[in-house]
Amino acid sequence: MNDEEYISSRVDDQIGWYDRKSQAAQRWFKLLRGTEIVAAAAIPLIAGFAADPFPVTLVLGLLGASIAVISAAISLNQFQENWTEYRTTCESLKHEKFLYMTKAEPYHEEEPFRLFVQRVESLISKENSAWSQYTQASIENTKPNGGKNQDG
Repeated sequence: MNDEEYISSRVDDQIGWYDRKSQAAQRWFKLLRGTEIVAAAAIPLIAGFAADPFPVTLVLGLLGASIAVISAAISLNQFQENWTEYRTTCESLKHEKFLYMTKAEPYHEEEPFRLFVQRVESLISKENSAWSQYTQASIENTKPNGGKNQDG
């Protein structure tokens, strides 16, 4: 595989994937957080100004429950963390690509392709390892006793 094939089939593909995933995570985070803020702001407004025939207790309960569900969804899905991690990886891959294409340091050597592949794969591997560690920690935390043995 030459450098043009590698850039188009691996680097550009990964840049596109991280870019799309970052944008989606950002949209979900902002949508859910904005909804949470509006719901929280509505509670005192409704409690203070609602008229008697209005089902205040039901509406306040629904708003409070929706805030709890939204907060849990944001935390569970790690939208803000994924947004920033994916964006960081995307921009780092772009940076490496442009350094390589312009033959800037560290790619000013005679045969820079191997170093380029190693650095790109390291960036991708780092992100995959972080995801794997987060997933494993989440699984351990859902086990009884936080994944700890009864003896210890």
